[in-house]
Amino acid sequence: PFERMLEGNAQYPLKADSIEIFQINMGKKCNQACRHCHVEAGPLREETAGLETLEICLDIIKKSAIPTVDITGGAPEMNPNFRWFVEETSKQGCHIIDRCNLTILLEPGYEDLAEFLKEHKVEIVSSLPYYTSQKVDGVRGRGVFQKSIDALKRLNSLGYAMPDSGLILNLVYNPSGAFLPPPQHVIEADYRRELKDRFGISFNSLFTIANMPIGRFKDFLERTGNYESYLQKLISNFNPKAAAGVMCKYTLSVGWDGQLYDCDFNQMLNMNCDHGAPTHISEFDLQKLSARQIVTGLHCYGCTAGGGSSCGGAVVNE
Repeated sequence: PFERMLEGNAQYPLKADSIEIFQINMGKKCNQACRHCHVEAGPLREETAGLETLEICLDIIKKSAIPTVDITGGAPEMNPNFRWFVEETSKQGCHIIDRCNLTILLEPGYEDLAEFLKEHKVEIVSSLPYYTSQKVDGVRGRGVFQKSIDALKRLNSLGYAMPDSGLILNLVYNPSGAFLPPPQHVIEADYRRELKDRFGISFNSLFTIANMPIGRFKDFLERTGNYESYLQKLISNFNPKAAAGVMCKYTLSVGWDGQLYDCDFNQMLNMNCDHGAPTHISEFDLQKLSARQIVTGLHCYGCTAGGGSSCGGAVVNE
């Protein structure tokens, strides 16, 4: 058990240090249905954060002075209240992150979305599983790679990732199979070279994120007979330094329905905050949540293997 591994490294119980990032899931509706999606998002999903939930989130942001608001989904932009929420959050002086799948920028009805994000200086974090069409389309669907390239070019043309623009564009690498990501600085150099040479595309940073053995990726592992071996790979690569810097120590995750979780992965497993901490946004208590004991499970080995994994990429340099 993960808890026993923490005990063996004098790191149990795992506790939050603060709330620096307020991560809000806008819903599970998405214009894509990626093979590795731990959210199991897609065009047919209807779960959506309502206005009442988002108004409570906004009130918390106003009162708590949490510096960063991280908006995710699904495709968060498909929530009908997305633009209103970004505008109101921007007025509070928060740093806003939009976890954008890139192709949404080209969908009918979203043609001006890139300009909207630029106007509010929203940081864009986008998954791009690789820099070749074969690997990306294999994971995300036919034609997604070219659409992603077109979207990246458009973002560059608006100033994203350009020197002194203040417009941040970060990419995310997820392995396409049952293996851990390579050292972040190594694959970032590959991405930077290949995207620039082939397409003239620039970006700020590349984040490596290990695939968690949950959701669609777990289904894939079980279908291919790789679940046990992948889990053992994560366990055997446990890194105490990565465990010391896991994102749940400074992040709070809010579900589309207002439920509270220690991280986005716990959210997808319906593992609410516990050990006396509030479990719903209507019960928000900054002091209790900032020092809460974190709920853990076997999937936590995904965040603590090798260089570690978080929504901001590797936790330590391997």
